[in-house]
Order: sequence, then C-alpha cells, then structure tokens
Amino acid sequence: MAEAVRGRYGLWMIQISFKRHRFSPEIIQHAVWLYARFTLSFRDVEDLLAERGIDVSNETVRRWFLKFGRLVAVNLRRGRPRWHLDEMVIKIRGRKHWLWRAVDDEGEVLDFLVQPRRCARSAQRLLRKLLKKQGFAPKRIITDKLKSYVVAIRKERLSAVHDQGLRANNRAENSHQPVRRRERKQQRFKSPGSAQRFLSIHAAVYNAFYVQRHLLHRRFFKQFRAETFSVWNQSWLAV
Repeated sequence: MAEAVRGRYGLWMIQISFKRHRFSPEIIQHAVWLYARFTLSFRDVEDLLAERGIDVSNETVRRWFLKFGRLVAVNLRRGRPRWHLDEMVIKIRGRKHWLWRAVDDEGEVLDFLVQPRRCARSAQRLLRKLLKKQGFAPKRIITDKLKSYVVAIRKERLSAVHDQGLRANNRAENSHQPVRRRERKQQRFKSPGSAQRFLSIHAAVYNAFYVQRHLLHRRFFKQFRAETFSVWNQSWLAV
C-alpha cells in the first residue's frame, strides 16, 4: 500500500501506491481534496466530477477518502512548540461524547480525540497521543480552567508552562467552527470511530489550506496559495 521515503525539506513522507485503481491518481487526488477541503457530501463530489465527464459513484469517493486521506494527512502534519487544548460536545446516535482537540498558535489543528467522558484520563490520552505524533514536548500548554488538564499534565510529568489565563485559549475555542459545519452537513457523526477517522483527515487538509486571506495583500495570498498546492501535491508521493 505505502512506504516511507525522505521527501523535500528532509521530511519522511509516506509513498502512496495507486495500483489496481481504474482511475488516474490525479482524479483520486482531486476527489479527496474536494471532500476534505470544502463542506461537501460524497454525492456533491460525485456530481462535481460528473460535470467534468468523470463517472464515479459516491461510494467510490468515500472509499478513496478513507483509504488515501489518512496517508495524506500523515504527510501534511508538522510539529508545533505550543499546544492549545480544548474540548467540545458532539452527539453520536443520541449520546453525548467529548471531542478533545489540540491546536497550535496559528489555530491549526494538531490532533483530535473522541472520548465518552470529560475526565483526566481522557485528557491524558490526548497528551500521550500528541507526544507520540509530534515527537517532542511543548514549551507551553494553554487550556481553560478544567482541572482534568492539571492532573493529566502532572501525570505525564511535563515541564511545559501551563497557562490557564482568561481568554488565553481562544485559538482552540475558534477551532469549533469547521467541526460544527461538517457535523451539520453529515447530519451528525455515526460512530466515535468514524468521527475520529474523518476529523483527523479533515484537520490535516484544513490546516494545509488555511491561509488567512483577509490579512494578506492579494499578491502574497496568491503566492501562499500556490505554495499550499505545492505542499498538497508533494504529500501525494506515488510509487
């Protein structure tokens, strides 16, 4: 399926195989990008491809997203020195679950974790997952006043500065919005596992194309957008 190779900038990238797929890598890449980048359903992507003369079913698009999206998400992730941690409520089949999230200083999502409880054990699981994926401990951790974070940081023996100041965690709070939009579009998530898989992929792609165009001159925005597409294409290293 895939193997790790050293790509540009000295980073290890997962090389993706498209063997035994009837459609070209460019079509698969575009379909995954449409679904992950915009608030679309699989049927919406099917119609957009059909308008271009590409006959693909929505089930095929779903399989592409699950198969290739995870690998591309791994290639897109980067480490950050500061972590903003927060949690939000999502409902799955009528039951309340907690979506624990970590974002960096720029509001880019580092990782998600879907848990049935809002407790210190869940916070500790998020920290362990971040430490494993990022490969380093942060210099500063910013959270709200939830005591579970204090317990989790102590149990993990992290020496990072723990900031619980008023409105210090607005970065994480604002990252609610893309998740809520996708939750409404999908008419709620169907299971904790499917929510975890989808949000992990969606977060990585959203980060890659998160260019704050309202703060940039048009010329710089076009330059950053071109660089973003270059990174996106780089993440699809094909065998």
